Amino acid sequence: MIHFIGAGPGAPDLLTLRAQRLIAACPVCLYAGSLVPAEVLAHAPAGARLVDTQHLDLDRIVAEMRAAHERGEDVARLHSGDLSIYSAAAEQMRRLDALGIPWDVTPGVPAFAAAAAALRRELTVPGVAQTVVLTRYGRRASPMPPGEKLSGLAAHGATLVIHLGAQAIDEIAATLLPHYGPHCPAAVVARASWPDELVLRGTLATIPALVREAGVRRTATIVVGPALAAEGFRDSHLYSHARDRISSAADGGGGSCP
Repeated sequence: MIHFIGAGPGAPDLLTLRAQRLIAACPVCLYAGSLVPAEVLAHAPAGARLVDTQHLDLDRIVAEMRAAHERGEDVARLHSGDLSIYSAAAEQMRRLDALGIPWDVTPGVPAFAAAAAALRRELTVPGVAQTVVLTRYGRRASPMPPGEKLSGLAAHGATLVIHLGAQAIDEIAATLLPHYGPHCPAAVVARASWPDELVLRGTLATIPALVREAGVRRTATIVVGPALAAEGFRDSHLYSHARDRISSAADGGGGSCP
């Protein structure tokens, strides 16, 4: 079995219990050396084969998995953050399906959640923002699909989380300004949850200069939207004294929206 595992945003103690158990049980571990800390690899069993994939292409990565499968060995395939976004796992899974090699997925703490924690902010606030758009900037990576240009996403006015865009912060801010305005709160969290985590707070007008001055160019998450500085908002319906908790419980546990 190939276990695709979300290793979290960086802090070793944000690894899930399931992930730790799987890593400890696998005689082979594939990981990206620049993004997965050594403390996470320490959970691997003694004598485990540890393969740093940061300089390997897809063919060589899949070859490692196939060789382990043919030896009858389970593999812990570690990806930073969570597998559901920007993990480049889909093409590996497709190759494994074609080879008839079984695999499963263990989720991890995503970088945007670690960034929100560093900012000490909820990204959805009653009456202010109830939608979070997760996207990336496509200048230096794969082109964005039709309909997913940043300007179009910004038109919604929702909380916007942009990955892989620190090097293009000036272009990003210029694209967002017509939709959010220069005074809209903006933040950049570099290496969220790592010991050298850096949090920059400002507005769309000021954040580009802050990022340049700090020398942030990679491994950073950009967050934009009024939720970052929301004050005086109404309480959510979830804990409201006016909420009918008896009916909510009868309906299956009270899954009311805030």
